[in-house]
Amino acid sequence: MPFTEANGIKLAYDVQGDPDGEPVLLIAGLGLQSISWPEAFCKGLTDQGFRVIRFDNRDCGRSSKMEHFGKPNLQAAFFKSLFHMPLFSGYTLYDMAKDGICLLDALGIRKAHIVGASMGGMIAQIIAGRYPERVLSLTSIMSTSGRPGLPGPTMAASHAMFSRPQNPRDINSVIDHNVQLFRVLGGSRYPVPEAELRRRVTESVRRGVCVSGTARQIMAVASSGDQVALLRTVKVPTLVIHGTDDPLVPLACGRDVALLVRGADLKVIEGMGHDFPPALDATLSGMIAAHCKASQEPEARRA
Repeated sequence: MPFTEANGIKLAYDVQGDPDGEPVLLIAGLGLQSISWPEAFCKGLTDQGFRVIRFDNRDCGRSSKMEHFGKPNLQAAFFKSLFHMPLFSGYTLYDMAKDGICLLDALGIRKAHIVGASMGGMIAQIIAGRYPERVLSLTSIMSTSGRPGLPGPTMAASHAMFSRPQNPRDINSVIDHNVQLFRVLGGSRYPVPEAELRRRVTESVRRGVCVSGTARQIMAVASSGDQVALLRTVKVPTLVIHGTDDPLVPLACGRDVALLVRGADLKVIEGMGHDFPPALDATLSGMIAAHCKASQEPEARRA
């Protein structure tokens, strides 16, 4: 996997598909690496002629780790948030959005379709609002506006997210823990087969997990505020995809994103949870490819 200097840090990335195809930048979620975008999903886009770019966010995978900011105290941050006290983090989602823009600069790409999932969806929203001249279209998947008052995770999802492996120093224990986590986050209708789920988790853990980096990403989300005002300014063609069975970011959050962006198209997938199950690879890539192609039609450009 190649690296590039972007926004003062090192980003690991890969590029698939036709070098002359329209670029699609994929932005992963909290603690997730570029490989969290399934190969079959990516192939669904490249088969439609798109040039697909995946990258590890800062503090994740093989990209730069921001260890100089230390490991935040998430419990203290939670109590501060309850009392509306200021939160301080080493960086925000706005810095992570600039990472994506600088990666496009390094690759010589003037405009791209921006696709983000979960936290990556929030980063994609910021790119569309802050850098509209760089965006062909926006797709926000299983994400949120962050509007105060929106429903939060289920108890099971919250417990799974903040649980820890029995032995954090044992790689097999870490793998078992993450397999259980993704079982909880996935929807009941489209479970990832056990062997495939374990393969995905094992590849990710062996490639590189940074617990302190995920904590810093959580702080980046918490300190960035909501995207309500910014989403109202988004003018690029926008697709919002959300599942009915998402236990981490409930469907109401996706509906709110679609409500805030004028003309946004909301696609609700019955039974989808907070994951990318193999059974939906073709559905998801097909929706996004159709949206990207439609966004280049004259009617979409005038909207």
